[in-house]
Amino acid sequence: MQPRNMSMSGVVDLAAVKAAQEAKSKAEQARAESARQGGGGAVAPADLVIDVDEAGFELEVLQRSTEVPVVIDFWAEWCEPCKQLSPVLERLAVEYNGRFLLAKIDVDANQMLMQQFGIQGIPAVFAVVAGQALPLFQGAAGEQQIRETLDQLVQVAEQRFGLTGLVVDADAEPGAQPVAAPQAPVGPYDALLEAAVQALDAGDLGGAVQAYKNVLSDDPGNTEAKLGLVQAELLQRVQDVDPQQVRKDAAEKPGDPMAQILAADLDLVGGHVEDAFGRLIETVARTAGDDRDAVRLRLLELFEVVGADDPRVALARRALARALF
Repeated sequence: MQPRNMSMSGVVDLAAVKAAQEAKSKAEQARAESARQGGGGAVAPADLVIDVDEAGFELEVLQRSTEVPVVIDFWAEWCEPCKQLSPVLERLAVEYNGRFLLAKIDVDANQMLMQQFGIQGIPAVFAVVAGQALPLFQGAAGEQQIRETLDQLVQVAEQRFGLTGLVVDADAEPGAQPVAAPQAPVGPYDALLEAAVQALDAGDLGGAVQAYKNVLSDDPGNTEAKLGLVQAELLQRVQDVDPQQVRKDAAEKPGDPMAQILAADLDLVGGHVEDAFGRLIETVARTAGDDRDAVRLRLLELFEVVGADDPRVALARRALARALF
């Protein structure tokens, strides 16, 4: 398994929208298959912390990640910071009551997994959600920072992938077959959202945009549709442009708001978040009237794509305020 980093706060590349939607779909299929085969009872608190090796990684981490976020603690017996961090993670795994599963991996005994995750030092903490790996933090971390990271992980897992965790019963026998917590009933817009995913699969960005708009026309507050729409519209805007020409125009016309807006779209799609934000903030500072409003509105759209909880968005909002006032 080759881990893939995934931003928890937003999509910033051409493949990420579809990847997230596909992962959610696969997670739902896996949960449905588990339910069809008949799940077991609730897990005991002791089962929320497990030791995992290379042989059991696919079953214990990848497959389990379709039911519950799996936090991976890479550690070693000789690592003193690990001895401080691991007990905190174990305690929080029990305290979070099934919202995530803690998998402990001894790097000395599992060198291949350490290499696959690209770990340079320990302790290192990753998460796997619906089969996708993402780094959480490396080295010593305070409990407050850990809690904030776990809260964000749980929120992303639930909102983007529908993972609500495991059912925990203090009276359950340790080692019982775990089952996912009950899922929310299928909503009235699932067919339309699925149509958007299918359009993305087919490369039909216009169709995806329209499908998301169809949801929002009836349910303007639908979070998944709003996020999907701004992402699909971003991809649609840059789908047929010549990147070299766009960047040439932006360099030669620093005062042209539309040239800077299109270049910022390309920056964001390429993963250059700070460059995209900085470009538009500088353009806001040097423009006025309708031009300034157009640039400001595009910047706000890009904030939505990246996600309000991303620290780069918070910094850019403050910079925008300074440029405006």
